[in-house]
Amino acid sequence: MSTLVLAAHGSRDPRSAANTRAIAGHLRRVAPELDVHVAFCEHSTPNLVDVLGGLTGDITVVPFLLASAYHARTDIPALVAESGARVRQTAALGEDDRLVGVLGERLAATGASRFDPDLGVVAVAVGSSNVEANARTSRIAGRLAHGTRWAGVEVAFATGPSPSMPQAVQRLRERGATRLVIAPWFLAHGRITDGVADYARREGIPMAEPLGAHRLVAATVLDRFEAAVAAELAA
Repeated sequence: MSTLVLAAHGSRDPRSAANTRAIAGHLRRVAPELDVHVAFCEHSTPNLVDVLGGLTGDITVVPFLLASAYHARTDIPALVAESGARVRQTAALGEDDRLVGVLGERLAATGASRFDPDLGVVAVAVGSSNVEANARTSRIAGRLAHGTRWAGVEVAFATGPSPSMPQAVQRLRERGATRLVIAPWFLAHGRITDGVADYARREGIPMAEPLGAHRLVAATVLDRFEAAVAAELAA
């Protein structure tokens, strides 16, 4: 049996770990041939080193991360090396069209219409010190806006680089948006999304839910696993 280890960053907020475990549950239901484990880099348990130390055979680590930034490029490989396990690591989930579609569903659930020409959408993500990762994250703006009549979509970063949420809001208002909504580009609720929600409440801006335990999030994880296995077999 092949093993898939869903490796999340971890959080002091239990909602984050609960979402990771819910996605693992989806994977076990749709791919019963896989031995699915959950692991974390920090804050939550079990730790990735401990999980890998107890596994043998064909192991694939899938970073449960949206951006291919520090945690995917440095943290997870370092923990894999510390464990001494022989594994393959897949790409992060990235700006997959299925995930952008889920974000669109979350927006629709707030009552936002794709045909509203006065609507401006602030897609809020975690910023990174990696400029390339931030640039890739910013691509979700065009994908989210595709097929809509919105005044625009602006990506803002809740941490780190600009544009900030107030800067993105100002840009949308300059583009003619008279109604706004915040779309969190996050896998789950946590301390950072609570900060985003606080800002939204202060400004009177509706906020959608994060991606959450959606079946298409699980499908994207499975796709990363299958792509990594197929690439190795083809090499």
